[in-house]
Amino acid sequence: MTSQDETATAKPPPRGGLADKRRAILAGALSVFAQDGYARASIDAIAARAGVSTRTIYNHFADKAGLFEAVIHSSATRAADAQIAIVDRHLRKVVDLEADLVDFGREWAARATAEHAEHFALARQVNAEAGHIPRAAIETWQENGPLRVRRALAERLTALRDRGLLNVPGDPERAALHLLLLISAAHPSYRAAAPSDEEVDAAVAAGVRAFLHGYAAT
Repeated sequence: MTSQDETATAKPPPRGGLADKRRAILAGALSVFAQDGYARASIDAIAARAGVSTRTIYNHFADKAGLFEAVIHSSATRAADAQIAIVDRHLRKVVDLEADLVDFGREWAARATAEHAEHFALARQVNAEAGHIPRAAIETWQENGPLRVRRALAERLTALRDRGLLNVPGDPERAALHLLLLISAAHPSYRAAAPSDEEVDAAVAAGVRAFLHGYAAT
């Protein structure tokens, strides 16, 4: 039997080791997939970037397709959470419709892409090689990322319609998509060189004016 002294000094088993390795694998894989795309990325490169062995990766994920789906689910969820927070921050309580939409667009352009640059690089890779990526992974990305954000924005636009501030006939998600496309022209990812703050402000303001031209309540 174990003495009281031995019980008091015994150390608990380490906790979080498997979870830490899984997080390292997902982070390393995101970096490699964002840089190389799905087809060119290798498990060896991901293992090196994550600081683990290839055996460790296969202990967590059955194959590259399963790893890619897990990566894009995790990455899309985090990016969407950040984008939905921006939507809520600016459009939950609208006082001046145009000014609040412009403020929303400015933060969207300045923060959403910059803080999740690897995710949006990964999204560009998905768009470029969609025919070579498992369909389940693409559906996971869409459902947990862009579609979830669009639904959240559509809810805010619907609330503004109900207040009489917007005229949103038909599908509110279509209006949400129009707004996102109009303000996304200011995103650095859509330009060869990073735009200045003045260029971002001008692009967002123009996008909001175009949106209101089509959707402002008469």
